Order: sequence, then C-alpha cells, then structure tokens
Amino acid sequence: MCGFEWVIEAHGCDGAALADLAKLRALFDQLTKALALHPVTEATWHQFPGTGGITGVCLLAESHLACHTFPEYHSLCLNIFCCKPRPEWDFSACLKREFAASAVSVRRIDRPYLPPGNESTSG
Repeated sequence: MCGFEWVIEAHGCDGAALADLAKLRALFDQLTKALALHPVTEATWHQFPGTGGITGVCLLAESHLACHTFPEYHSLCLNIFCCKPRPEWDFSACLKREFAASAVSVRRIDRPYLPPGNESTSG
C-alpha cells in the first residue's frame, strides 16, 4: 500500500486572484470534496503585507493540504499528501479556470509503506 503526494505549481496566474483569500478557501473546499479528504480542523491562513501573498495549511486525517501564493510572480504552489491512494484529479483545469494559470506542473510522488525489514537502503 502507498499514499500519494502531489506537488503542483501554477504559473502565469492572475495576481489579484492569488491575493484573494476567499478564492483560496474555495479552492481548499473544492479539493477537500473532490479528493474525499477529511480536515481535522479549519485551515489556517496568513496573508503577507505588501505583495498580498497567502500561505494556507489544513491538517487532514490523511495528512495535509498546503498552498503558497506569490502574486508578484503570478505563481501558486500546492502540496497535498494523502496516506491512502486517491483517484487522479484534473488540477490543471481547475487552476487554469479559477486562477487563469497559463501553465501548470503536477508531480505525483508515490509514498510506499514497507513492512519492517523490507526497507530499501541507498548509499
């Protein structure tokens, strides 16, 4: 069995959308429903003065959901870690639609759980 971690980067986004806390809250809600995630508590948010960039994190029963926006660079970074497999989801279409991203990179990392004694070693 393994979990998945997604590292998602969106570029060319609308800077005003990246500084819009309501839009980011809606994104977290959408991801939570679409991926059947279970928040342990409300997400925590911090908006930076000046650029208006936002950092958000939500502790999940499955692990975590986090985002960082950089309106001055028109970029958004998401990280989602789930301890159980989830179906693929079209992150690219969502970020293009909601934040006007011109390019989206999605990397999925398999996080295997190995029985004791079966760990692989490197080095």
